[in-house]
Amino acid sequence: MTNQLWAHSRNDKGERHTLRDHLISTGELAARFAEPFGAAPLARALGLFHDAGKASCSWQEALLAVEGQNRRTGVPHKEFGAVALRGPAHVAALAVLGHHVPENWRRRQSTAEVGIRLVFSALVDADRLDTGAHRAGTEPTVRPAPDMEQLWKRYDQERVNVLAKRAASGKRADPVVDAAREQVYQYAVRAAERPGGLFRLAAPTGSAKTMAAGAFALRHAALHGKSRVIVAVPFTTITEQNAGQYRELLDADRVLEHHSSVDLDTAPRWYRPAAENWDADFIVTTTVQLFDSLFGRKPERSRKLHRLANSVIVLDEVQALPLSLLTPILDVLRVLAEEFGTTVVLSSATQPAFQSLPVWKDFPVTDIVPDPTRLFDDLRRVRYEWWCDPRPTLAEVAEAALDERQCLVVVNTTGNARTVYRHANPDDETSPHVLHLSARMCGAHRQQVLHEANRRLNANEPVLLVSTQLIEAGVDIDFPVVYRVLAGADAVQQAAGRANREGVLGREGGRVVIVVPEDGGYPGAEYRALAEQTSVHFWAGQDPDRLDALDRYYRGVYSALNLTENRRANAVQRGRAAFDYQSVAEGPLLDAGGAGTARDRALAFRMIDEDTVPVVVDFHGKDKDHKGEGPRLVERLRSSTNPTPQDFRAVQPYVVPLPRALLNRPDIQAICRPVVGDLHEWAGDYHEAYGIDTTDIVQEEVW
Repeated sequence: MTNQLWAHSRNDKGERHTLRDHLISTGELAARFAEPFGAAPLARALGLFHDAGKASCSWQEALLAVEGQNRRTGVPHKEFGAVALRGPAHVAALAVLGHHVPENWRRRQSTAEVGIRLVFSALVDADRLDTGAHRAGTEPTVRPAPDMEQLWKRYDQERVNVLAKRAASGKRADPVVDAAREQVYQYAVRAAERPGGLFRLAAPTGSAKTMAAGAFALRHAALHGKSRVIVAVPFTTITEQNAGQYRELLDADRVLEHHSSVDLDTAPRWYRPAAENWDADFIVTTTVQLFDSLFGRKPERSRKLHRLANSVIVLDEVQALPLSLLTPILDVLRVLAEEFGTTVVLSSATQPAFQSLPVWKDFPVTDIVPDPTRLFDDLRRVRYEWWCDPRPTLAEVAEAALDERQCLVVVNTTGNARTVYRHANPDDETSPHVLHLSARMCGAHRQQVLHEANRRLNANEPVLLVSTQLIEAGVDIDFPVVYRVLAGADAVQQAAGRANREGVLGREGGRVVIVVPEDGGYPGAEYRALAEQTSVHFWAGQDPDRLDALDRYYRGVYSALNLTENRRANAVQRGRAAFDYQSVAEGPLLDAGGAGTARDRALAFRMIDEDTVPVVVDFHGKDKDHKGEGPRLVERLRSSTNPTPQDFRAVQPYVVPLPRALLNRPDIQAICRPVVGDLHEWAGDYHEAYGIDTTDIVQEEVW
């Protein structure tokens, strides 16, 4: 191979990238990334071969022909390297050169399947880094390994400072609650000394699990040589909240907050922002981002996966993982923990009974809190009531809530939330003390509502907040009274965590009313099944925060939904066993064995079932006399020939995810204009209380 073979055209310095240099550099970088999980030789081999097809005369000629025109060569080059590597191993180009495959990968297919994903990730990241360095006229750079001991010490000290500031400001919780929080923190610090594997952090809502989980992760990383901490949470709002808390305890540039309401994978290639590769010390992301990447096949999403090896992964609010995908998710987590040096922490006030499922039947778990039952009893801050005989209407629930000075009402659908809100505002005059919260509002709007609700609570002013279940997982708000429409026991307990959160009303001083309305709705059959199991295990019986009853509830849920025979989970597992990555990500072929190419996407791995489209709205905030920020940012995106990642991040607070099926309707399309890629702009009305409301156009029952 000579220096006359090129990998990339001239950069801004006028230098072309030689193929020899690119292949060698990519191979060395890939090997470096794969070293933590013992696959450096395989990664190096893949790096050396990945662009071998560029050595063809036709590709070299095409590269020179399009140079300076920002166009592709139009000549395929990937196939040659894959074919050259295919012979010695069964899994095509990804498990080549059998003697390079780590020995532990041979023991079971699940390990090899995950290992191949991580090696592919190392290759993609190495390729992108080397290519990007050429375009910038520099050398590829990777952040040096973090000093986790230093990070842990800073975190622990800053926590002391934060608590001192809180005490000085007079914002103290009940002494019993403060003592319990300190106990949970110290349990986490001590548990971090244990060897890696699977850990469970079971502690009541309001016991400062977020802070304790961070302490465990950082100290465990420092003691056991882990490379980074990755915290994954179920909702973007909690991601933002947790990231803010961790930034307060660590340097801001140490914490990477990675999530997006806009799917840029569907955007044209020429302006896609560069994929994040998680080259950071402390990452806060969503479970959607984490697991859709782990089971996906696009290079942009796969690029970060090699960072999971030898890391600490904290899954916050783990009860929110999708039930239909539990088997493949738990299988992958087990493989990462047993074979790739990853420590996994499950954090939740409502710990699921994962060990009752076959995939985790014999997987040892260490409880960070040694006696969680006692802790839950010590921190009992609410009393439960049932309102089910006779069953009330949502209008009656609204009337009862209005009789309370400060009250939170949590319902199951956005339609129900609007119903309760409207009954609390019969003349639709938007009473200042009645607030609304749902996923049909943009992030900036929701944050404004939460800020106003907290302001009124702290000032002891009247406030009624009507919300969907999005308020339940991790939102830091404290009401004396909560009305919760019947749902899964975990959801009921999460709602109860918004009552007497700081314990200032004393033991059982908060009041939680579980309501079974005759006109209430559910966002799907699975959600209804969870509510039915709550009725079976808790109706007028044990409270939802009794851990023994909660364990029976989860086992009942798994049995009622027959999770071991779930079609989607089993289809994903079959695809993984066959190393059919396209089947896992896009669903198996509908005409298996035939000539068809159509796939059953209902059996693909997707963390979010509902296919949504990001829509930018005109949210005015408190300034109703001027146009909102969203439309201005949309115009910037429309007018730019090359939008930046910052442009897309700036618009995120003004995005509402709408079901794609809804946007496919002609009457909705008429008021929803395309912007770029999958991003749209809402031209219809945006209600100042409850955001997008399409009920005047189409009857729907949604979250």
